[in-house]
Amino acid sequence: MSDATTVVGYDAADEFSGPQSALRRLQAALHTYPWLSPMFVLVIAIAAFATLPKNGHLFSQLSNLGVITQQTAITGTLAIGQTLIILTAGIDLSCGAIMVFTQMVMAKAAFDQGIPAIPALLLGLLVGLLAGLINGFLVTKVKLPPFIVTLGTFLVFQAFTLLYATGRAISTNELATELKWLGHRINIGEFGITTGVLLMLALYGLFAYILRYTAWGTHVYAVGDDPDAARLAGIQSSKVVLSVYVVAGLIFGLAGWLLIGRVGNASPNSGVDANLDSITAVVIGGTSLFGGRGRVIGSLVGALIVGVVDNGLSVSNIDQAYKNLFIGLLIIGAVTADQWIRKARS
Repeated sequence: MSDATTVVGYDAADEFSGPQSALRRLQAALHTYPWLSPMFVLVIAIAAFATLPKNGHLFSQLSNLGVITQQTAITGTLAIGQTLIILTAGIDLSCGAIMVFTQMVMAKAAFDQGIPAIPALLLGLLVGLLAGLINGFLVTKVKLPPFIVTLGTFLVFQAFTLLYATGRAISTNELATELKWLGHRINIGEFGITTGVLLMLALYGLFAYILRYTAWGTHVYAVGDDPDAARLAGIQSSKVVLSVYVVAGLIFGLAGWLLIGRVGNASPNSGVDANLDSITAVVIGGTSLFGGRGRVIGSLVGALIVGVVDNGLSVSNIDQAYKNLFIGLLIIGAVTADQWIRKARS
């Protein structure tokens, strides 16, 4: 089973197995705490950029670290929903397109249709939820592969955005104050964060609790780990997977609201790389693409790694091509490590 349902008990075989090697103990530790390895990578990345002879001091300034957290908020929020889906051995390539579509619905409903800001916000969240429901229905009821479903809906929601927006962005002055609220800056000395960052952290705390301490969270891990065994245990796997896509769609809608606050306007061209960035954060964060193993805290660490590398290269005036090189190698390394770690319970 997954790491969400670890049972501590006596095993007679342990008496004859002898002491475990250091490598075997490391393998078992990473199986139980998959966020440990990305945390180590994050610390190394921060230390490396902070000690660079060229502009390393600029990277390590509190003001710049605050910028990194603000830049991470979008990817980090999307990564929560992506984590839920990947834990069920699925994937969502449409998350960024859903986010951009929901932000345009919020902005245009308030500006063009004259709907009050709060109902417009709720309408956008409802659109995100329905988008997740469509993905989940196609995966669970029509029995299509998640990759194909979300690749298709990525293009569909992208087209909806362009058609609905008619190629026009909603500027800062045209946006309702409530829609920009997540961009409000909070200064703690030189370190500055936004209310959007606080929302992201609250969501991480909420879903860390849900996945660890609720029956729904246990079912998510069980379905991802072994859907046949979960079904034999009385878990309605299809309903669990459908609910995961619906909840993820709602989270992507919240990311759309956060995107408005972060950018300061609503543009159909925002979030171009959001789909891949969210998957990258989850994979680097230690969540298994095969399902059933991972923690949302690892996805936050993965999102921070992406943000640190991006910002560190920019501050140091290093070619951004190295970002793709570094992140690509990290993804390959993370999946390779996952294959090795999975053998800890085989």
